[in-house]
Amino acid sequence: MNHQAKVARLAKAVAQSWPTPGGLVLAKASVSHVVPGAHEPRANAKPLDLKSLNEILLIDADKQIAVAEAGVSFYDLVQATLPLGLMPAVVPELKTITVGGAVSGCSVEALSYKYGGFHDSCLAYELVNGRGEIINCSRQVNPDIFEMIHGSYGTLGILTKITCKLLPAKPLVKMTYLKFSDFADFWDNLQELCAGSTDNFIDAIIHAPNKFTICLGQFVDKAPYLSHYDWLKVFYKSTWQKTEDYLTTSDYFFRYDADCHWLSKTVPGLENKLVRALIGKFVLGSTNLINWSRRLKKLLAALKRRPDIIVDVFIPQNNFPKFYRWYAKDFNFFPLWIVPYRPRLAYPWLNETITKAAAGQLFIDCAIYGRPNNNPGIDWSKVLEDKVFALGGIKTLISQNHYSPERFWQIYNRQNYNAIKNRLDKNNKFGDLYQKMCQK
Repeated sequence: MNHQAKVARLAKAVAQSWPTPGGLVLAKASVSHVVPGAHEPRANAKPLDLKSLNEILLIDADKQIAVAEAGVSFYDLVQATLPLGLMPAVVPELKTITVGGAVSGCSVEALSYKYGGFHDSCLAYELVNGRGEIINCSRQVNPDIFEMIHGSYGTLGILTKITCKLLPAKPLVKMTYLKFSDFADFWDNLQELCAGSTDNFIDAIIHAPNKFTICLGQFVDKAPYLSHYDWLKVFYKSTWQKTEDYLTTSDYFFRYDADCHWLSKTVPGLENKLVRALIGKFVLGSTNLINWSRRLKKLLAALKRRPDIIVDVFIPQNNFPKFYRWYAKDFNFFPLWIVPYRPRLAYPWLNETITKAAAGQLFIDCAIYGRPNNNPGIDWSKVLEDKVFALGGIKTLISQNHYSPERFWQIYNRQNYNAIKNRLDKNNKFGDLYQKMCQK
């Protein structure tokens, strides 16, 4: 079935559907990266099938653009672009993240200090609205819709097609690891590197309060050896053990996938090489690890145990030292993944108070993966959320959220959101952003 036929069928299904509590359920081919809640009221609803929206429609090497259906994974997109010497401007780190998910959510990576999030490199979207109409938008056509789709988590429409920029790429990446034992030295060097004119990939891992690594990646044509981190070896550990490394470009993009960063640490023995050799093929990788976490959600609910904390928080550059001092002293969970991120503009889906305070700054994405939260006396998820808000930061909504409606709309721009919501989904078929992400 061609793209137009698939979208027409979806549009008809949406037009004939009725609003349901929490919004329509969408069945996708890839695993969802929204952290499952203990109670999912929509779990038994009949889903709309989006599994066929998984084709790359065009790669134009001359114009350096790609056109893909929303369900295309970045792994598949990269396998198609790299043989042509091209890559998406920002490639999220897990193989199963889709181009549509990266737009609706907040995907960033090691070129985000230079190019922003993946959505910042997008040129046009096609989507189906709540009336079953097919809408096209870009910075020239329906620009107000275009700028609000990012960060809407599927509550404004169903993305069906994305057009994005591509950048030149080479087949190999050389990694250089800069080590620091002092936060001030680490922070000064990280800011200086991000401010310089460089083509390097830049991210960082804080292994412990006195173990900081800045990870620099650079395209190369040749390598004396190649490392692989898709089975027996653990990537994040190598960044402290080594001073340099070489990976294929594809392996670099998905270097965190096998362990889903370090969620494998939560499974006893899974970082042991022998255990990985025996069962790694069945349990490692973002798809396997996320699926296992979903199987465990009902058990956690029965035990009345809070889920581990898995979340990204974005801290304005000027407040990051204050945040880190608190994090190291009170929150105290490592490793911590650090991704510098420079937004392309003041995003209209954010409250102006936040965009004005952070104008001209980097945001520092702090990715927290797997902190236990089973102390009955304190909910560290709530404590983290409050601290991020106090420092003018933003928390992705993929995990447990505690916001009151009043607090939520101090972060997100209610006026702008409602204006586009009324145009695209007045009958609320896709769910309200606050209700969908904060009441589950």
